Amino acid sequence: MDAIKLLEQQHREVEELFEQFEKAGENDQLMMDLAARIADNLAAHATIEEKLFYPSVYVGPTAEKLQEAVEEHLSAKRVIADILGMSPADAQFKAKMKVLQELIEHHVEEEEKDLFKTVKKLMTKEELAVIGEQMEVMFSELIQSQPRLQVPAETDEAAPLQ
Repeated sequence: MDAIKLLEQQHREVEELFEQFEKAGENDQLMMDLAARIADNLAAHATIEEKLFYPSVYVGPTAEKLQEAVEEHLSAKRVIADILGMSPADAQFKAKMKVLQELIEHHVEEEEKDLFKTVKKLMTKEELAVIGEQMEVMFSELIQSQPRLQVPAETDEAAPLQ
C-alpha cells in the first residue's frame, strides 16, 4: 500500500475510535478500552511517521510543515501521557480525550489537505509504495506491544526529523 493511503486509512480508523468513545456514555470499562486503543494507534502511527515517512519526505517545501507536524505529535503525546495516568472516574478524563481528539483532527486536516499533496508531487508512486510497505511492517510490529506505554518517555521534545 502506498504510504499516503496507509496514513489516511489509519486516520479514518482513529476517527472511528473517537466516535465510539463519544458513544461510550458512562461505561468506564469501555471508555478505558477505547482510550487505550486510541493511544496505541496514535503512538504507533506517530512512530511510523517520525521514523519512516517524515524523514523520507523531509525536502525543500515540506521541511517547515514537518517541523510543525512533529510539534503537533509532541502535544498529542503529552495529552496521551496525561490520559494514561487517569481513569474515567477522574473529572478531567473526558475533557482530555476531547482535547486529544481536537489535536488529532487539526493534525490530520493539515496533513491531508496540504502535506500529502506536496509529497505526491515530490515522490513517485513506486517510492511511496516502498515506504508504505516499510510503514505497514513497522506498524504491525508496534501495535502488538502496547506502544502507548512508550509515550510518556517521548514527551520532552519533538522527534528529530533527520
